[in-house]
Amino acid sequence: MKRREFLARSTAVAAGLTLPHGVAHATTLLGRQEADHRELAMRALDAARGAGASYADVRVSRNRNQAISTRERQITGFEDGETFGFGVRVLANGAWGFAASKDLTLDEADRVARQAVAQARANAAARSRPVELAPVERVADGRWSSPVEIDPFGVAIEDKVGLLLRANEAALGVRGARFVTSSLFFAQEEKTFASTEGSYIVQTLYRTYPQVTVTAVDAQGGDFQTRQSTPVQPMGLGYEHVRDSDLVGNAPKWAEDAVAKLSARPVDPGRYDLVLMPSHLFLTIHESVAHPTELDRIMGYEANYAGTSFIYPISDYLGKFRYGQELMNIQAERSAPGALATIGWDDEGVRPDEYLIVKNGVLNDLQTTREQAPWLAEWYASQGKPVRSHGNSYAQSWSDVQFQRMPNVNLMPHPERDVPLDELVGDIENGILIEGRGSYSIDQQRYNAQFGGQVFHEIRNGRVGGMLKDVAYQIRTPEFWNSMDLIGGRSTYALGGSFNDGKGQPSQSNAVSHGCPPARFRQVNVINTGRRA
Repeated sequence: MKRREFLARSTAVAAGLTLPHGVAHATTLLGRQEADHRELAMRALDAARGAGASYADVRVSRNRNQAISTRERQITGFEDGETFGFGVRVLANGAWGFAASKDLTLDEADRVARQAVAQARANAAARSRPVELAPVERVADGRWSSPVEIDPFGVAIEDKVGLLLRANEAALGVRGARFVTSSLFFAQEEKTFASTEGSYIVQTLYRTYPQVTVTAVDAQGGDFQTRQSTPVQPMGLGYEHVRDSDLVGNAPKWAEDAVAKLSARPVDPGRYDLVLMPSHLFLTIHESVAHPTELDRIMGYEANYAGTSFIYPISDYLGKFRYGQELMNIQAERSAPGALATIGWDDEGVRPDEYLIVKNGVLNDLQTTREQAPWLAEWYASQGKPVRSHGNSYAQSWSDVQFQRMPNVNLMPHPERDVPLDELVGDIENGILIEGRGSYSIDQQRYNAQFGGQVFHEIRNGRVGGMLKDVAYQIRTPEFWNSMDLIGGRSTYALGGSFNDGKGQPSQSNAVSHGCPPARFRQVNVINTGRRA
């Protein structure tokens, strides 16, 4: 498709999705829409109670996604889609039932609620014990929105495409850069939650993800190397994140990295001290700390798809298992500004709290929902804590049932002082500094894993030196985290993120951030991924 033709078509599509002109009219329309959502939600809750539900909640949501992709001087893809509907979840006879519909009428609300109750009664025949919910504070009128400066859906498509093509051109201006792809992805969720416990909450979430990937080719040597824009992470922000990422200004640097990797020295296999930068370490945290501390995974509810966890039985681990040294503190939260999992209330109407999954190196808590928190009642009682959900429930859309999803899970900076990067590197005789995420693999219990990266530099005698390539390191989760002997301070802390984290059957996608400083790990096994037998 020609660029001019593409822009003409896509602008027409976008125009069909915008609100009518006039701020006053738009405000009136939104007010009427919210009133309609409230009426539908109350009708569904009444119908569920009338059908015999002991508890019910309703989510009315509108999800919009937009994706634009380019390669060199061509537009390769454009999508702008929206889905709108409601879902009803109920408890009846101690079991869950769920039903959903895209038909937002009062009669349909009655039908869907009754269907959810009928499903719960059928599910009750197979339950081993009745579902018990942790208490929650009633929220009569909750409001929350992502901290957005510029609505990404209000920016002209031509401006977005032009930015990507300029970034591509800037990268291609570097000698040796052969291919460039770039993309922008935007998501918006407008959701209304209501429950039979009296809560009513309206929230709007935004997520933004700009990306550039440069490939350099050595035609004579038969080698190629890529550099992704991993310093730019997905965020729960608006178009200002694209603006501040400066894709055009940074593209030449990423292209230079790709070219430099062609002549980089292949790593010699062996044991090295590693300094892992936040743009890389966030993924290791995600896979080896955040996932194994999901309580439903530990209890086997995700075994068929997402796997289980080495943390089992729970009584042998909580308060006893040394995940790492005393300087290791892993915090879970959903409140960091701009983080992907940040929200006012979760999809059960719970305001998320901040808690330490790992405290002074010891496993201290797990990720929970209202159903799961009572499973840890004995542990909480021993710690003098109330039984409450951590607010870790989420559903990707109105047509999906909510379940336990990962919050933002962060490695906290040094607890006592602002350790600079130079100190992490300073006493390393033979090591490697790793930036950016690469390929990785981890077993179903999150115990054995292998991680690559984007850019690797050797460290010799306390100084960062030349570039390496074909680097990957292998870990066993407890040994790896116990080898971490120093972490950066608050000034080195940064957010990384996973825009699409899959879990559940049918599969659902969640977005989550992981904050961390750079950290030093001693004598980690490194392999060369480019060698052939």
